[in-house]
Amino acid sequence: MRVALLCLCLLYNSLLIAEELRLTNGEWAPYLGQQLPHQGIASRIVVEAFALEGIAVTWDFYPWARALRLAEGGQRDGTAVWLRSPAREANFFISEPVLDSGYYLFHRTDTSLDWTSVDDLQGLRIGAAIDYDYGEAFQQAERQGSLKVQRLSSERQGLKMLLAKRIDLLPIDKVVAFDLLGHGFSSAERAQLTFHPLPLRSDSMHLLLSRKVAGNAERMARFNRGLAHLRDSGKLARYLNDTQHSLGQLR
Repeated sequence: MRVALLCLCLLYNSLLIAEELRLTNGEWAPYLGQQLPHQGIASRIVVEAFALEGIAVTWDFYPWARALRLAEGGQRDGTAVWLRSPAREANFFISEPVLDSGYYLFHRTDTSLDWTSVDDLQGLRIGAAIDYDYGEAFQQAERQGSLKVQRLSSERQGLKMLLAKRIDLLPIDKVVAFDLLGHGFSSAERAQLTFHPLPLRSDSMHLLLSRKVAGNAERMARFNRGLAHLRDSGKLARYLNDTQHSLGQLR
């Protein structure tokens, strides 16, 4: 019944859109992507939460640094989706969590991994994406040189290097890893990889609305209200479950 009422609300509000927002976005499948259905699961959640409040969203896709800079300067209304940080809190109104992200240590099935702290990773060859933050403990160990980290241009490159035995570990969001492995990797290659069940870091991802755009504080309150309706209806959980189910597991 709740889902039916929510669908009616979305349909009704789509006919009464009185306001439009222009937000920046980037490529991080399956969460975000210009060519993905609904521009990705995170984009879909943002669009539908705003629609429940009579607000339409237009997406502009850019490289991540530019996407953030345009929103920060008020040249766009906001951007999706990002980690919370003190610097971002100073420049943006930050939403309630849109979704959760968990980074796990992927490795080959022919090697074992037993770890409880980053100190246990010393001596291993670790791949990591350029400009990605893997948590304070990891970042500090990398700066101090106690971890051997090779920064890479993409996570896809990291998976290929892992398969080629050029690195031993790759920290990566589990859902993103399954999506990448499902596109361009064979079942035999997927069978060679696994991940440790302890997450390296777990975070919530958020919509950011620029503090330089008038009215954004009120828009954020409306977004959070729409997001709560999506969550209470069960649609948010269903979207996430459907995405993870479609990706499957390593096999």
